[in-house]
Amino acid sequence: MSKHFTAIIQQDNNIYMSFCPELDIASQGDTIQEARKNLAEAIQLFLQEASPNELKERLNSEIYISSLEISVG
Repeated sequence: MSKHFTAIIQQDNNIYMSFCPELDIASQGDTIQEARKNLAEAIQLFLQEASPNELKERLNSEIYISSLEISVG
């Protein structure tokens, strides 16, 4: 069985920060690919070790990602 999760990756100086909003889990890497791989590993470890209660408390099933256009200046 597999489940899809969201990976938000953002460059922060010389590293890439990765975040999964569904589980509130973050990781990082030197490249986008490494940050994504490290986040996937962190999610897998969490899912293996978390109690059913912790998983239920942390799992956010409604995640909305959109862009906004804001007038500046």
